[in-house]
Amino acid sequence: MIRLAVVGLGKMGLSHHAMINAHARVKVAAVCDATGYVLDVLNKYTGVPTYTDFDAMLREVELDAIIIATPSSMHARMVRAALEKNLHVFCEKPFCLDNAEGEELTRLAQEKGLVNQVGYHYRFVGAFQEVKRLLELDAIGEVTHMLAEAYGPVVLKPKGSTWRTQRSEGGGCLYDYAAHPLNLLTWYFGAPRGVGGSVLNKIFSADTDDEVFSTLYFDGGKSAQLSVNWSDESFRKMSTKISIWGKQGRIVADRQEVQVYLRQADGLPAPYRQGWNVRYTTELTEPVDFYLRGEEYSAQLDYFVRCIEGKGAADNVNSFASAAATDRVISQLIADAAKGPSLLDGDALPEAPKKKKGFFFGSR
Repeated sequence: MIRLAVVGLGKMGLSHHAMINAHARVKVAAVCDATGYVLDVLNKYTGVPTYTDFDAMLREVELDAIIIATPSSMHARMVRAALEKNLHVFCEKPFCLDNAEGEELTRLAQEKGLVNQVGYHYRFVGAFQEVKRLLELDAIGEVTHMLAEAYGPVVLKPKGSTWRTQRSEGGGCLYDYAAHPLNLLTWYFGAPRGVGGSVLNKIFSADTDDEVFSTLYFDGGKSAQLSVNWSDESFRKMSTKISIWGKQGRIVADRQEVQVYLRQADGLPAPYRQGWNVRYTTELTEPVDFYLRGEEYSAQLDYFVRCIEGKGAADNVNSFASAAATDRVISQLIADAAKGPSLLDGDALPEAPKKKKGFFFGSR
């Protein structure tokens, strides 16, 4: 039985608690959060020991593993403390806001031989897994271009602020939204050689970006466009989409399905054939023991458990190293955006029109 603690009981933390608490081979030995009310409720109805002091919990509770689901700025310190206690660590994404810290923690986890995983749950979605498989089968031939998108209704007016919308706490749209399609790109094609034309633009937020655009350049002449906006209320919830063009076809995938156009299907397994093919996540996904929000969330936690038990892959699908690779791309985007555009003849960029006080585009 794996003794595990959950740290951070916001939306993701409570979801992780519910799923891992239902796992047959895990015992939730403690929870930690700054909110007394949540702790009181959990203690009352589950009897789990509760803590507001993270360091005290590490000292007093015998643990094998930990789930860290706190605001992003807290990840590095907590991950380090857990690794130094020889605990296996699952950390919510993004891994670290400081890329250098992420690299150091990756080395520490590897040196200690501890299981380490970051919550990029799209790698456990059947449709995105099928994209990976098709690329490995060379289904669309040599890839030339990719489009990675994510849109959703997070920040729709300038009033109010949460840790997610503060650059120093959550990292904004870049770390919270753009990290997902970037992580898929690095999973499929490795790290880009460079980036260009990056734009980190504010729409409503005062402290951070609400939309992210860039071009990524990969080995072999491949390129990718990144288009992300979390101030788009035309989407009911976050929607992530990957489109890939190859010399022998095209792949388009989102959470629900994979659409594949093949110029020829020689050597591919059924049911793929020449022309258009559609496969749905429901037919591509293995069932999970406990469903909450999406089977991919339970699947990634079960994978974490199996890795601890020695039953998972030796090269963890969502290791710190893979998350650090995504963080490096994010650092490239920040540096590229800071340089600004190359202008002809010293021309200045036109100023954005001033907004009228009290008028908020897209507000509810």
